Amino acid sequence: MRSIFIWFSVVAIAMLSLLSYFVHPAFLVLFVFAFPLLAIGIFDMIQKKHAITRNFPLLGRSRYILEWFRPKIYQYFVEPDYDGRPFSRINRSLVYSRAKNELATAPFGTQLNVYDESYEWMNHSIAAIEPDQLDHDPRVLIGGPDCKQKYNASILNVSAMSFGSLSKNAILALNGGAKIGNFAHNTGEGGISDYHNEPGGDLIYQVGTGYFGCRTKDGNFSPELFKEKAAKENIKMIEIKLSQGAKPGHGGILPAKKATLEIAKIRNIEPWKDVLSPPYHKAFQNPVGLLKLVQLMRDLSDGKPIGFKLCIGHKAEFLSICKAMVKTGIKPDFITIDGGEGGTGAAPVEFSNSVGMPYKDGLTFAYNALEGFGLKEHIKIIAAGKIVSGFDIFRALALGADACNSARAMMMALGCIQALECNKNTCPVGVATQDESLVKGLVVSDKKVRVANYHKETVNSFIELMGASGVTHPDLINRSYIYSRVSPDKVERYDELYPYVTKGCLLNEATIPKDFKLHMELSDEDVFMKHAIIEKLHI
Repeated sequence: MRSIFIWFSVVAIAMLSLLSYFVHPAFLVLFVFAFPLLAIGIFDMIQKKHAITRNFPLLGRSRYILEWFRPKIYQYFVEPDYDGRPFSRINRSLVYSRAKNELATAPFGTQLNVYDESYEWMNHSIAAIEPDQLDHDPRVLIGGPDCKQKYNASILNVSAMSFGSLSKNAILALNGGAKIGNFAHNTGEGGISDYHNEPGGDLIYQVGTGYFGCRTKDGNFSPELFKEKAAKENIKMIEIKLSQGAKPGHGGILPAKKATLEIAKIRNIEPWKDVLSPPYHKAFQNPVGLLKLVQLMRDLSDGKPIGFKLCIGHKAEFLSICKAMVKTGIKPDFITIDGGEGGTGAAPVEFSNSVGMPYKDGLTFAYNALEGFGLKEHIKIIAAGKIVSGFDIFRALALGADACNSARAMMMALGCIQALECNKNTCPVGVATQDESLVKGLVVSDKKVRVANYHKETVNSFIELMGASGVTHPDLINRSYIYSRVSPDKVERYDELYPYVTKGCLLNEATIPKDFKLHMELSDEDVFMKHAIIEKLHI
């Protein structure tokens, strides 16, 4: 569109000049209108704040006109947007304001229906604590007894998004923001690019089923290549991706249009062909095998924290992994729990909408399972699943998380406008595209600051909420602090909705809670119970 605007401007000026010279001088009056528009278009092309107008001079301004009208349209013609949908206008406004370092307060009171069954809130204390008395940079030390290079992580980090799915400028801005704000940036399963390394921000190297960047020619895991990648100083942790919430049980998808020569080199794949990662790992076949891979990666990385990410599916399979930890003594340093409501650039609709356990249910189950086996003490849990606000962080910690990852909110901070073109290589703001003409619209020097701003202000919001609740440290937050309306006339606390289990209760047959009994029967440390589950349920 930039080149189209230039050519259109040249042609328009030439036509007006010819008409005024050969037809009538009165046509010169049109220059009064043409030159201001031309000047605005040129300004749009060179400014660095707004990717949409850099890529679409003049035309892109229509978006901001509509954005200015939108609050009035919602106020008079549309029902209030209760915050139960993917990235409501409330969440969008919150992220944009914080990223731009603008005032992030709302006029005229509560914007949610407090009697809606999705409404949740936290307890506050009359003896609230002044936020200045609290640590505004809460950190989480990740690394169990076998970890030699423990990592002191921020309580909020960038969730997994690959180069290839995102543009090089988006990756540069995310990692640049992580560098400024001293938080971690998950590479996603697409491997480590120069754009991840250049800004110098901390990285979590994610290894998925495609083993991109550490794969052999036939697509298997390469210990030699992995050791080379993991040795880099900016790689602080390694995460094995078992599944992701947006499409659990389905491999990653990279459309052929995005599989450029550069990306193919990074991933060790063929260029210009659809990249479909397998839905399962070839490096192991059972829970014990997964933990042996954890140990192998820990050894190859010289003791860096190793963990895995999954969306909970069959509960018996996660319990099988816990049994394997007890049997082998090998434990991951962290586990990332993603929710079935997770986001992605491309996924089959049925997988996005109808597969995988929602993150609140998965998170509470995983915490209870680890606690029931006496494993939680040395394993940190990271929550991922629509983490946007300080309240989202507080709620995740109440459910059992130690830290949080955010993807969609970080994309919003980059300038994502939810054009829903992620899978078409036509993202108008240069976030989710490999089209160089669109990528140029995303100015790294501006957007990395916005990412850092969003992180800082959201963590500050969490600290203020913690102070309001009378809590002095994140470790003291528990399920009793959150209430949920379960029907128009009934409210329950989270510890009633998601009861705790007794530490070690799953190690003894006599103390296994009723809700765990069937799943414990179906679990086996030597087998992922995919077929045995069906067989036993039919008995």
